[in-house]
Amino acid sequence: MNRLLVVCFVALSAVTSGAVMAQHAGVMAQRFPDVIDARVHALGDNRFDFDATIASPYDTPQRYADAFRVMSPDGKQFGERTLFHDHANEQPFTRDLYGITIPVGIQTVVIQARDKRYGYGGKTIHITLPGR
Repeated sequence: MNRLLVVCFVALSAVTSGAVMAQHAGVMAQRFPDVIDARVHALGDNRFDFDATIASPYDTPQRYADAFRVMSPDGKQFGERTLFHDHANEQPFTRDLYGITIPVGIQTVVIQARDKRYGYGGKTIHITLPGR
């Protein structure tokens, strides 16, 4: 009976330990920052201001969210904001991008963030342009 309890305990410990390690690896494996919110304001003359909220959970001075861009759903870039330092003490953080010209035929844009080491990727936000 005691031997059966020991075997069950060891098996349960291995499963629990594996789950914790997999969860930790999943957090560490995130390569890209996520855009978690975005706002757009129409200026007229096909120009728009954007505010993007970005979450970058692995933020360090060596690797952080170092830019975000506004682009069409098919990938044409309209504007980019470079971020010159990490935001380790400000997560998530919001930054703006002003006066971006968007052609008349575009109704929706995509906001995407960039990682200093891995480039663009992660969760994006699709946002409809006001008045379009």
